[in-house]
Amino acid sequence: MAKIFVSMAGEGRGHAARVRTLVEHLRHDHELWLFAPDDAYNFLARCYAPSMLVPNVRLHRIPGLRFHYTDGKLDLFKSIAGGLYYAFRKLPRLVGAFRRRIDAVNPDLIITDFEPALGWAAWGRRVPHLSLDHQHVLMTYDLSSLPRRLQWHAWAMSWAVRLHTPHPTERVVSSFYSPPPKAGWESIKQIGPLIRPEVAAASPTVGNYVLSYLRANTPDNVLDIIATAGVPVKVYGLGERPARGPLTFCPIHEQRFVDDLAGCRAVICAAGNQLLGESLYLGKPVLALPEEIHHEQMINAHFIAQLGVGRWTTLENLTPEIVAGFLSHDDAYRDAAQRLQGRLDGTADALAEITRLLERRHSTRVTQTR
Repeated sequence: MAKIFVSMAGEGRGHAARVRTLVEHLRHDHELWLFAPDDAYNFLARCYAPSMLVPNVRLHRIPGLRFHYTDGKLDLFKSIAGGLYYAFRKLPRLVGAFRRRIDAVNPDLIITDFEPALGWAAWGRRVPHLSLDHQHVLMTYDLSSLPRRLQWHAWAMSWAVRLHTPHPTERVVSSFYSPPPKAGWESIKQIGPLIRPEVAAASPTVGNYVLSYLRANTPDNVLDIIATAGVPVKVYGLGERPARGPLTFCPIHEQRFVDDLAGCRAVICAAGNQLLGESLYLGKPVLALPEEIHHEQMINAHFIAQLGVGRWTTLENLTPEIVAGFLSHDDAYRDAAQRLQGRLDGTADALAEITRLLERRHSTRVTQTR
């Protein structure tokens, strides 16, 4: 039984959903230590809270980076200021704490999903470090099919990716799209989204309602526009509220969410890689709503259009006409999405890479004891 440390970014649900997929496949044979901040901790605590005593899984809360919002909009200045405060005040202490824990536990493998502290702590500790995230698309993928503005932003953000993942043993990129890698990155391992067991087990149908997953800071006027869809809409991500015309606000319940995703007609959602990947795995047409200055989500949204599985507009520019136009063409988008249905799961590839690194670690230890 190997000891595996896993850390992840805490913003949104995508990082934690990827980690949960790995945990469910690994926890019966290995001891897992999970380090999660903010939203990721809350997501995982529903399954692995310390009080639940799940065998071989230990969940710990850590500080992490967060996006900041002002008047319902992503505030880039506050987000950068918060990032600098984290980098200079919290990160050094967290790296030190991780180093002490690594020395005490002597893990066999470290996995990071865009969380910097554990990766920096692993550097020089002679423990294999697997970087497994979506953000490496910004550094390793050929994004020349995108508008030049987004190519420039991807290049600029790639430097943050480098700082988040110093010198990993291997890099694996999880994404619902897979353009060729850039020159010099041909050895990067490209895999599909990590599909949670509940999603993989679901049987998709085409219902008479739309599923919408939105960020907590979504402005009210966006809800008014989505309400013009002309069909019932099940809204996740905003918490439980009284119904608002055709909008029903659903509390987060993993199995209920998966059931609603599998049974919906179409998806209107924020443009995070994980949810888009899960939607396409189930063959659902997507209207993606990235925020104007959330460039990673803008990139994801462009690939939704390039794949022909839906359309996109920025959250700020959504109109009733766009919602109506999307739903009037959802049959064509569904036909394109069904070509991907059941084919995007990168879990087996991720597990194979983990197994390879653990076997290498075991062989090294055996050699050192001889």
